[in-house]
Amino acid sequence: MTVADLLSDVLGDDVPVTFRAYDGSTLGPADARTTIVVRSPDALRRIVTAPDELGFGRAYVAGELDVEGDIFDVMAVANHIEELRLGPRQITAAAKLVGWKGLKPLPPPPEEARLHGRRHSRERDAAAIAHHYDVSNAFYEMVLGPSLTYSCAVWHDDTTTLEDAQANKHDLICRKLDLHPGMRLLDIGCGWGSMLLHAAEHHGVRAVGVTLSRPQAELARKRAAERGLGDLVEVRYGDFRDVVDGPYDAISSIGMFEHVGLSELDAYFARCRSLLRPEGRLLNHGISRPQHSPKMHHHRWAPTLPGPFAGRTFTERYVFPDGELHEIGSVVSAIQRAGFEARHMESLREHYALTLRCWVRNLEEHWDAAVAEVGPGRARVWRLYMAAAAVGFEQDDNQVHQVLATATTGGASGMPLRPRFS
Repeated sequence: MTVADLLSDVLGDDVPVTFRAYDGSTLGPADARTTIVVRSPDALRRIVTAPDELGFGRAYVAGELDVEGDIFDVMAVANHIEELRLGPRQITAAAKLVGWKGLKPLPPPPEEARLHGRRHSRERDAAAIAHHYDVSNAFYEMVLGPSLTYSCAVWHDDTTTLEDAQANKHDLICRKLDLHPGMRLLDIGCGWGSMLLHAAEHHGVRAVGVTLSRPQAELARKRAAERGLGDLVEVRYGDFRDVVDGPYDAISSIGMFEHVGLSELDAYFARCRSLLRPEGRLLNHGISRPQHSPKMHHHRWAPTLPGPFAGRTFTERYVFPDGELHEIGSVVSAIQRAGFEARHMESLREHYALTLRCWVRNLEEHWDAAVAEVGPGRARVWRLYMAAAAVGFEQDDNQVHQVLATATTGGASGMPLRPRFS
């Protein structure tokens, strides 16, 4: 038996890419534009000993599998490996190829997260954030572009540039929050400060940002100083739960919500409510899961639900440890339980697919520099997860929503009859 014979038995013969194995065997159409190269027997050991897509992901990160061609073509193979389980016949065939001793699990690549302690404790949350964001500011600038904005952009059409689309997103949020000069804005999970800079420069607010990533905080402060916004922008390294200097006129949370666990939703929104003045506004922007996919069976490379599925996916192991997605209805309910009045919801699902495809293109254009900066394993993680996420948004396996809520008090919401963002 060849490696291609084993792959055919596991994946079927109708794979949309070509597989080329170290023993010279091949599987798939000869004219496919993309080839997955099985470089060593260790790739088979990963696939046999790890569940679902995790073995394939580990082999790719370790360089035991490689992709020649379009990474997005590989996503079609995901349909063949979701919830993959090998039967006795296939395990026996693999043992003949690598030896029974070779079926002992290999240590995971070093890029795999190893968190300890109680889930969503302050210490573990800080470690999860460090795993994802404390990679390299230079690497993120290669991927995200000069805006250094790590969340869904807003596109007018496919001719919009990524930088303009990110500016569109920031301005949309500023208009939803009705920001005016002199107002106080709190940006939870401020990243490298892009929302703070936009709000201060274009809307004249006094902006405070909080991040658990020290490298992000340092660069955000530097960017504010370079733009002459140091008097308007303050960046704090720390946990938003430690913010005590309310009330603020507005709160934005953009791309941070994925790190808030289901068990913490009520406390998260209650904390936001306590920091807002009466009639102040909250804009919560976060990835969510569709109701029709409650267990995230499709494209499970994405962050998962808590419970028995937690920790099993490639993305939770390598990208967003402890990440959890919530259905948008439950998010709105949690917002209202905290004393907010939900006033507006907008889905940006297709916009995120366009954004992610730009990030993948940026990474591939800077591939050699990215590998030199963070190593081949980390660069492979980002290439794989971003491509998979783009397809997930295109196929409605993932969603992203902005929810605007007000701290309505005594029936007064502070909202005009026709807000200027609608």
